[in-house]
Amino acid sequence: MAEFNITVAGKQHIDYASTICDEMAESAKARGTGIAKRSPEYIEKQMIAGKAIIAIHKKTKEVAGFCYIESWGHQKYVANSGLIVFPQFRKFGLARKIKEKAFELSRKKFPDAKLFGLTTSLAVMKINSELGYHPVTFSELTDDEQFWKGCQSCINYEILQNKEQKNCLCTGMLYDPQEEKKKKWSFLSKIKVIKRLKNVKELLYLSKKTEK
Repeated sequence: MAEFNITVAGKQHIDYASTICDEMAESAKARGTGIAKRSPEYIEKQMIAGKAIIAIHKKTKEVAGFCYIESWGHQKYVANSGLIVFPQFRKFGLARKIKEKAFELSRKKFPDAKLFGLTTSLAVMKINSELGYHPVTFSELTDDEQFWKGCQSCINYEILQNKEQKNCLCTGMLYDPQEEKKKKWSFLSKIKVIKRLKNVKELLYLSKKTEK
């Protein structure tokens, strides 16, 4: 990523907000899938709050990619939303790097929150899986009404309503830090057991050697 600066967005990036919103809309149109619309003012707000990741081309100073984070349900849930990479900057692996930065930012700002996302992109699903997310039913996501109201501007909102908000064309994915801790401790426990068994084997070996 030597050609790009990928960093937490700030006040110095608000001039890119309109361009980012336009690309979000064009990207959704090109894919023929839905995306919750966001205004330039909203994107500016996320930037000023330090809740967005932006990629800037070092030479041209053009915005190359973007993603922002939102907290829901009294900060119990956090979503990484609005991921875009501008067409001319694709095939550089930017989407993965931006998602990784957004994941790090989310964990830093909301260490105890569950991270989730809705996507129709197989590429995003793959990146999420590598970060520790797994597919879940919508019932495992936030029940914050404000989050689901954001889907009203999506072209697939009628499908979501007809399905009684249980599923849609998007796939829900979730990262639970508590589950990851359990996995980590389980793994460490197994390592400890293996080490103990190894020590026992070594003691038995030495014991047998001494008897001889």
